[in-house]
Amino acid sequence: MDLELQGKSVIVTAASKGLGKATAKKFAAEGAHVLISSRSEEELKKTRDEIRSETGNDHVENTVCDITDIQSIKDLVSKAVELNGKVDVLINNAGGPPAGMFDDVNDDDWYQAFELNLLSFVRTIREVLPHMRKQNRGHIINLASSSIKQPIENLILSNTFRAGIVGLSKSLSQELAPDNILINTIGPGRIGTDRVAHLDKVNAEKTGKPYEEVKAEAEKSIPIGRYGQPEEFANMVVYLCSGANSYVTGQALLVDGGMVKAL
Repeated sequence: MDLELQGKSVIVTAASKGLGKATAKKFAAEGAHVLISSRSEEELKKTRDEIRSETGNDHVENTVCDITDIQSIKDLVSKAVELNGKVDVLINNAGGPPAGMFDDVNDDDWYQAFELNLLSFVRTIREVLPHMRKQNRGHIINLASSSIKQPIENLILSNTFRAGIVGLSKSLSQELAPDNILINTIGPGRIGTDRVAHLDKVNAEKTGKPYEEVKAEAEKSIPIGRYGQPEEFANMVVYLCSGANSYVTGQALLVDGGMVKAL
């Protein structure tokens, strides 16, 4: 199937590793012109070179962006337009906030998580919309967490602001539909990334169980019986931003191997 992504201008934030990196690589493999960002220039350059080498696509560029800083976001979008003359796809991604229960976090933690995991998405969407409206089309994907369907223990900050992403996406799907801009939220379950490994280690320390036991118990809760691979998650993201999707918008979808039982 031709996903009609050849030459499309794609921005992927927090793309130096994990789900962002896998997503950027999949877009590049489909021939898109991809701009990746994160806060580490060194890691970005390594990721850029790796994606170029593995996909044979030289239209992969990188730029440093602190998504908690509004000017940095403006510069990111301007860079994409400078390189490609347009923005067709935005993948909003951000690292998760610290683990903790309600009594473990203070006002500073709440403000920082808000800026990182919700306000950054608002700001980046605001910057790309004029370009998408001008061409009367666009795709936006907001990466969240399986907590959009079922809260995760010991992740009060993530649970709160990931839910906000769903509200944002659903509301915008109504406002942006006349401009042929589709927006969806995708929540990963337990995908084999550094973030999930870190959370398993936190749970191991909290419960006093070995890391391997914590991971094995988590895998048993997944009907498919294993953690997902970042590439499997990326497949869903890229499909929803492709020419194959012209009608799905405002949805909150999980890529979790059947882990979450809630409707």
